[in-house]
Amino acid sequence: MQAMDFKNKKIMVYGWARSGKAVTKLLLALGADVTVANDGDFQQDDDFLNLQSQQVTFLSQAQDAHLDNSFKYLVKNPGINYDQPLVQKALDLKMPILTEVAVALSTFKGRLIAVTGSNGKTTTTSLIRDMLKSDEQPVTTAGNIGTPVSEVVADLTEKDTLLLELSSFQLMGIPDIQPDIAVVTNIFSNHLDYHKTRDNYVAAKFQITRHQTSNQYLILNADGPDTPHFAAKTHAKVLTFSRQQTGLPAEIKDDQLLIDGDAIMPVTDIKLVGPHNLENVLAAATAAKLAGVSDRAIKDVLKTFGGVAHRLQYLFTVNGVKYYNDSKATDIEATQTALNSFDQPTIWIGGGLDRGDDLSRMVPNLKHVKTVIAVGQTQQKIVDLAHQAGKTVITVKDVMAAAPEAVQLAHPGDVVLLSPAHASWDQFKTFEERGEKFVGALKKALKI
Repeated sequence: MQAMDFKNKKIMVYGWARSGKAVTKLLLALGADVTVANDGDFQQDDDFLNLQSQQVTFLSQAQDAHLDNSFKYLVKNPGINYDQPLVQKALDLKMPILTEVAVALSTFKGRLIAVTGSNGKTTTTSLIRDMLKSDEQPVTTAGNIGTPVSEVVADLTEKDTLLLELSSFQLMGIPDIQPDIAVVTNIFSNHLDYHKTRDNYVAAKFQITRHQTSNQYLILNADGPDTPHFAAKTHAKVLTFSRQQTGLPAEIKDDQLLIDGDAIMPVTDIKLVGPHNLENVLAAATAAKLAGVSDRAIKDVLKTFGGVAHRLQYLFTVNGVKYYNDSKATDIEATQTALNSFDQPTIWIGGGLDRGDDLSRMVPNLKHVKTVIAVGQTQQKIVDLAHQAGKTVITVKDVMAAAPEAVQLAHPGDVVLLSPAHASWDQFKTFEERGEKFVGALKKALKI
């Protein structure tokens, strides 16, 4: 990515929180004159007071912020929509609109690996990270996975590898990102409340490869409907993966994981469960091989990696029962994938924030479910779904109450699965809090 000159330039940062703080600090270090606008009051913590003492201007009413041509860039929080008045003003002024990732990347000269997609981003990024580390290659991970790039980039040199998980929101604000290795796990119709149309969403995802060169690589899911479009438009070398097709750079053949024709390991030795995770494994292993990781290191990680917290995460086996935490499953499609990952008798815990979804299409996915535990705001919808599928169902208030019920109902050989199919905001602040409360209640019930 091309360097940008921020020295002595006026920059408006829109949105505070962790990424806003991080990019403000970086911009100051790069010599910029920074104004921060926020939709609401600032928490006057040490960061706020320190930055205020360095002449940063803070405006708690973003709609009243005076943005004019004296400002060089608007750097906005990725989650802030482009229809907000301050962003619209920047668009009217034809002012470049960046995310904090763009500011940070403009200072980075090392090897860049970037991962995006509708689902599987965090798992794929985590697998690549662990494979690099297992091969004793230093790697720094940041982006949508939880750490602002601006917090880490100052310590990196041209000899370092930066591994980024990037959302569509972030990619829209990175004008000319050029990853040495880019991965697109899959593309569904997500975040249409933000992007308005699927075409806009796909265009945001395409940003990851738009400026790649013929010396760089793009890894694509061969089974994705948008893959031909991406492959035709990119200038990068394209490598595809599939768990269904063969004859590709990354594939499953004769129950073996093959990368570039090399048999890495039997599929049965991979710890992650579910067909969707086979796709994540294929994507990650392809990227790792391109980065020079040994087959041994890839195999070692895949034999031990049990999943990212709250994403179809294997927890433990107690009395012959396997317990999984999939609190990140905040939509129907994610829960369908989770339910399809098991052919053992399953006790499924579902329910959460009611967004008006019709759950009836989930009936076929309850094939192996023996008991449903319904929770949250959509409890009655889950009950109706269970009845429609001919399944036993019980109701409890929340996931903490569901945990001991599941423990009592489970027998050796069963799976207990929390996969809500709904957001957590009816009862919890985040899906992480929901998952942590569930795991805590399970451990208490199991006395472990």
